Amino acid sequence: MEHTQRQLTLLEKEEEEQAKVEVWKCVRIFENCSELSATIKCDPSSLYRIMRFLVHHHIFKEIHPKIKLDPKSYAQTPLSRCLLKSSKNSMAAFIMLESSPVMLAPWHGLSARVQANGTSTPAFEAVHGEDVWSFAEANPGHSELINEAMACDARLSLPALIESCLEVFNGIETIVDVGGGDGTSLSLLVKACPWIARGINFDLPHVVCVAKESERVENVGGDMFDSIPKADAAIIKVSVYTLSSILYSHYE
Repeated sequence: MEHTQRQLTLLEKEEEEQAKVEVWKCVRIFENCSELSATIKCDPSSLYRIMRFLVHHHIFKEIHPKIKLDPKSYAQTPLSRCLLKSSKNSMAAFIMLESSPVMLAPWHGLSARVQANGTSTPAFEAVHGEDVWSFAEANPGHSELINEAMACDARLSLPALIESCLEVFNGIETIVDVGGGDGTSLSLLVKACPWIARGINFDLPHVVCVAKESERVENVGGDMFDSIPKADAAIIKVSVYTLSSILYSHYE
């Protein structure tokens, strides 16, 4: 019985190692456009045009065949690896959010909004009938995509912040991240600053209720326009455009 169990374990390990080899065949090089089109079930001619565009923008690179008449193949680039969900620094969720039908819909009315003098309703609200935060609360799938997208950004930006100016956090024992999403930013910061005894990941209740648990980080729900938890310092990682949209929606 024990011998059989060992054989099964060895077999599982062999299958796992083989899977690691096979997966690279999928993510690193596509043999040719015809093979790729057959895999994703699309027209080879149309796909070839798309691949030319992606190669031009360095999302893939073209591998020229050793034999002149053989078809071209394509390989991953550092840019395309960022679009893999399995990549360490994946930005896939961020791209999926910005290209989702929900986020693209407001852009479809750009011309009309530019030509309409005195339009005050935010574009997202004009299309969906509510601001992006209320929409996310009512649509958990979209809320999850926002959280994943913000986590992608945090995994890229926080290490740069930690590497370049970690000293600004010296002496801070408690810190609150306002609009911290799923807590990725704060968990990275607290890990890099062992002297921070308590981090508070502060966001809307529907966001923090699904936030991940992290050592020395407490998830707290609330509204920053009502109050913010007390701490030695507060951080808010947001673009000026997003912040202005939040303030506009609140005070309007």
